Amino acid sequence: MPLSNITDPADLPPFAVSLGDPAGIGPEIVAKSWVMREARGLPPFFAVGDAASLRAVWLGPIATISTPQEAAEAFGSALPCLQVVEAGEIAPGSPSIDGARTALQALEVAVGLARSGSAAGIVTAPVGKEQLYGVGFAHPGQTEFVAERCGVAPHNAVMMLAGPSLKVVPITIHIPLAEVPAALTIDLIRARALTTAKGLHRNFGIARPRLVVAGLNPHAGEGGALGREEIDIIGPAVESLRAEGLDIRGPFAADGLFHSRARESYDAALCMYHDQALIPLKTLHFDDGVNMTLGLPIVRTSPDHGTAFGIAGTDSANPGAMMAALKMAAEAARARLTHDG
Repeated sequence: MPLSNITDPADLPPFAVSLGDPAGIGPEIVAKSWVMREARGLPPFFAVGDAASLRAVWLGPIATISTPQEAAEAFGSALPCLQVVEAGEIAPGSPSIDGARTALQALEVAVGLARSGSAAGIVTAPVGKEQLYGVGFAHPGQTEFVAERCGVAPHNAVMMLAGPSLKVVPITIHIPLAEVPAALTIDLIRARALTTAKGLHRNFGIARPRLVVAGLNPHAGEGGALGREEIDIIGPAVESLRAEGLDIRGPFAADGLFHSRARESYDAALCMYHDQALIPLKTLHFDDGVNMTLGLPIVRTSPDHGTAFGIAGTDSANPGAMMAALKMAAEAARARLTHDG
């Protein structure tokens, strides 16, 4: 049944979980999440990738499926896996070009299933970008790839990092710190803020999202003494959005935005660069942080960590972020049913 025809959240199809790099911890944390499915109240899901990567790190039951409908039937007794191209010989902790090719194919298939409505959304396990670039991957990350496949312009797909007590959005993402000032524009800040507000409404049911904006410079520029970006770019962007009715404040000194009392005053913080957003998020939610892409026609989440090749195959990976990503995906899919009517 297409998602647009579903009115009862209980009728949602299962979620597609791309296994990521088969030599990373993706297969392990997906398997551990299935084991914890009842204890953590996880929605039905199925793995997309090479089942051999699961067997390399886990002795539990695996059900090879050919359709998402079969996943829903198998989920109670085995981890369903939709097999894509095989990764060849899999050695946890030792990434390969064949493994990267499998990871990319799994991502492609998962996106297609979500776009068709056969899956309620996608959860993406981590990939090794160095290996992906070796098979022709031309995007900065999975976020940009998924956006392209969904027909969404890069500036309209917003990466939000979220945990139980904090949601942050980096305005600029994977660029050198020295290039951040030149990359900041009024239009970019406006686009990120508008997508964030709409995403919080659609995916979390927040009727009037409260946004705060961090400054770029120490003390938010100290009235221009420590930089003019707050005066010339960030402040005007905030004021224009306020004039349009958004509940948005700033720019504020970043060092005072993330303590417990401050976090109670907003739903999401917009930060000027990658580490300004991710340092507080990972400090507070290292084991349960989620990467959610806002602005897409599909639900997409991911655990907010990497492949961890160094511990792959040791049975020591913490599945907390993967389980959080699954729960957040389900929350968003249910909220969209209400929002989209």
